[in-house]
Amino acid sequence: MDNQADMQKIEQLYRQAFAEYGPVALWNLRPVEHPTPGAALAITQALRTYGSMDGRRLAERIEQLCRASS
Repeated sequence: MDNQADMQKIEQLYRQAFAEYGPVALWNLRPVEHPTPGAALAITQALRTYGSMDGRRLAERIEQLCRASS
C-alpha cells in the first residue's frame, strides 16, 4: 500500500473506533478531524483496556497499520 492509501485506512479505522467504542472506551477523548498515525496510536491503549475483544483487535489493526506507514 502506498502512503496515501495507508493514511486513508488509518483515518477509516480511527473513525470506526470512535463510532463503535466512543461512549465505552474513548469517552474522555475528542476525535480530531484529520487523524495522524500518532493520533490513531493514542487511542489504542483505551481500546485495549476498555473495549471488547473486538476493540482489542481493532487496536491491533490500527497499531500494525500505523507502524507500517512510518
